[in-house]
Order: sequence, then C-alpha cells, then structure tokens
Amino acid sequence: MSGPQCCENPPALDPNCGSGHLEKIAGLNAYVTGLPESKLTVVLVSDVFGFEAPNLRKLADKVAAAGFYVIVPDYFKGDPCNPEIAERPFAVWLKDHGYEKGFDETKLIVEALKGKGLSPVGAAGFCWGAKVVVELSKRGLIEAAVMLHPSFVTVEDIKAVTVPICILGAEIDQMSPPALLKQFEEALAAKTEVDAFVKIFPKVSHGWTVRYDVGNAEAVKCAEEAHLDMNEWFVKYLK
Repeated sequence: MSGPQCCENPPALDPNCGSGHLEKIAGLNAYVTGLPESKLTVVLVSDVFGFEAPNLRKLADKVAAAGFYVIVPDYFKGDPCNPEIAERPFAVWLKDHGYEKGFDETKLIVEALKGKGLSPVGAAGFCWGAKVVVELSKRGLIEAAVMLHPSFVTVEDIKAVTVPICILGAEIDQMSPPALLKQFEEALAAKTEVDAFVKIFPKVSHGWTVRYDVGNAEAVKCAEEAHLDMNEWFVKYLK
C-alpha cells in the first residue's frame, strides 16, 4: 500500500503562503482561513506533504471564499514526508505518522470546533488524509465528507460510511485504481440511506488535485474541476 505515488511530485513547501493565518486548535497548529461567523466549517486533511503546501493552502482560501471557515491542521508537526531523505523511506516515515493518530487528532479538532458553535463540519482528505476522513465518516463525527485520490481506504471502510460522501479519483492511480473506485461506488449504491458521488478523472494521476504544476494549463483545469466538485458537495450538505 505504500506505493511511490504517495511521494511523487513533492511541492516546494512555504510556511508563509496563503491569505489566512496560523492558529492552535486542539493542540495542533493549523492554517486557518475564512470567517468563523459563517459557522459552516471545513477541515482539510493533507496528503503526506503537510499543511505548508502552496496548492493546498490556495485551495483552502478558495473554499473559504465560498463561505466556509477552513482549517488545515499540521498533523506532522514540522516533519512532512521528504522523499529526498534516502535513509528514511516512506514506509519508515509512515510508522511515525499513521492515520490512526491523524484520526484521533482530527476528532479532537472537530469536537473543539463544534464546542465553539462552529457547525456543521465537513472534511476533505487528500491521499493519506482520505483515510482519516473515512474514519470520521464511519463514526458520524462530521456532516459531509470528500475523499480525493484516497490512499489506504478499503471497501469495508466504505461500507461503514454513515454521512454523505464524495469520492474523486484518478484514472492513473496505484493507491486507488479505477477498479477499486468502482467497488466503492457499488458498495455505496447498496447504501440507499447514504448519498454518494464517485467520479474518476481521466488522464490524471494520484495527487493531481494538490500536486499539480501551476504552469500546466491542462493540469490546473483538471484540478480546478475537482475543487469545484468538492465545493459543490460542501455547499449541498453543509449550507
């Protein structure tokens, strides 16, 4: 499951990017953008490169512009995956940053947000973050979920989902290939009590929604289409 696609196209991290600010929530630093007065809240759970990725923060600002209060936690506490460190390959890094811990931390974040009256809460997970989001969805801790090019998510996970869920996948994906996404779709179709949407984007690879080349117009277009799908899902179920 620890395929190389999780670590492809690493972004140039920038702690100062984005129009939001840093804030500590439930013990974790987080990039925060948007107005809390909206009360409609979205948590973005990053891929393995963490919360300083410029495209991820740009997306957070875009979601905020749609009327949401957006939180992007620093799950890795200054230790995002770095493929250039040969002596610490992805499988070793992952042992220190398992999704179970990410789920526990996000559960506390969601509780803290709702404790402040920030509700409903939706969550979107990218790659590594999708596993965190599906765990939240299985327990009904959020009101809407989006998974983008998920990693580590199983059909059994999908069968246990209890909230509206949108799954945006890539045609070229070792972590969640189209055949697996079709199984997700079939499992969700059998759950008539849960609204769901599954879409496979042609000619794109795992990570395309946040690790695209900003100078590549076609890559930007594909990413923006997925961003629009995500935003529309949250507008439908959080507003």
